[in-house]
Amino acid sequence: MNWISLVFLTTLVANLIIEVWLNIKNQFHIGANRAEVPEEFAEVVSLEAHQKAADYSRAKLQLGRLSLFYDAAILWFMTLGGGFQSIYNLWSQSSLETQWIEVLFILSTLWVLSILHLPFAIMSTFKIEAEFGFNKTTVKTFISDLIKQWLLILALGLPLIWVVVSIMSAYIDQAWWLYTWIVWMAFQLIIMWAYPKWIAPLFNKFTPLEDETMKARINQLLERTGFESNGIFVMDGSSRSGHGNAYFTGFGKNKRIVFFDTLLETLSPEEVEAVLAHELGHFKHGHIKKRLLEASVLSLIGLALLGWLIQLPEFYSGLGMSDQSPAIALLLFMTAVPVMFFFMGPISALKSRKHEFEADAFAAQHVGAEHLISALLKMYRDNASTLTPDPQYSAYHDSHPPAKIRIEHLKALQKRAD
Repeated sequence: MNWISLVFLTTLVANLIIEVWLNIKNQFHIGANRAEVPEEFAEVVSLEAHQKAADYSRAKLQLGRLSLFYDAAILWFMTLGGGFQSIYNLWSQSSLETQWIEVLFILSTLWVLSILHLPFAIMSTFKIEAEFGFNKTTVKTFISDLIKQWLLILALGLPLIWVVVSIMSAYIDQAWWLYTWIVWMAFQLIIMWAYPKWIAPLFNKFTPLEDETMKARINQLLERTGFESNGIFVMDGSSRSGHGNAYFTGFGKNKRIVFFDTLLETLSPEEVEAVLAHELGHFKHGHIKKRLLEASVLSLIGLALLGWLIQLPEFYSGLGMSDQSPAIALLLFMTAVPVMFFFMGPISALKSRKHEFEADAFAAQHVGAEHLISALLKMYRDNASTLTPDPQYSAYHDSHPPAKIRIEHLKALQKRAD
């Protein structure tokens, strides 16, 4: 066992211990607060709805805990257990050109990993989501979506991996990682631009918002905040799930505002406007650009790190590979190396919660905190979101502040405005 193996196994086990401990802690905390609705939510959330949210959250935690052990076992088996090497051996025995062997090795391995994780997607959709009344996805739709995802990965991933492997092979002794980073960033921007118009409609139906009163209210908000979009659309979220949401997508002239149809059915026009104002806050505070910039810097650092690791024989042998090639290095970088940096997750979650507070403040300023509060309370209730997460679990994982803290923050903004 070399130092790479030691670091990998240490971080894999450390991450598993922390995740399982927090998972169990959160499950017990939610269970301990199941019997009574927190006072600040009692007027909107019934005891029945609160208990449903608690049971739903605990069921997801139980499945998540099983998934933690399963994911760790799969990663160990595919690396130190020789899984990746076995797949590479199969392709190496073919008469294909080396370039094709490299590309198909990565694609086929990613496909195998998706198959291995499929049982949990099935249990989540057809057991937990169905048991609590959220699942609207049929078996036919589930299979259709899965096939579309695979075909999309093939259509987009094959040329991308081909280019990256070609760059790595041609400039292995030079700054290949910089050239790869440039290609990756260009690919990311193209996908962000194309997603609203070309990719998302493959899975859902998007129709222009028809409610003229709502449209006029939204357009007035856009004018007040100086925001331009390429349209306001309603997505048929109810065809797959009972959960509701809203989001922005795309950039440049291809930006779209999207509301789930399930959200529009439960919120008032003022509440919909407040939810939209919150999303606008993310743009106005530059959160999207900041996240893109951070991701680009981290990807550059990561690829530079791989540029160093790729030269070390122990990098391959330490992660269960007897062969060495650009494709093997890239696959290990995508699957095994992230485990060694698991500690960055809580830092990212902390930044995200800060952004949520800023977006809430923007919404409170432009439409009033009371409308966002009432919208959030309905969304917590209708999506069966727990109102009593464990503080440590939430601090480590959650991209949004806990319900109690978030509502208190908005009430403080409202009092300040009054």
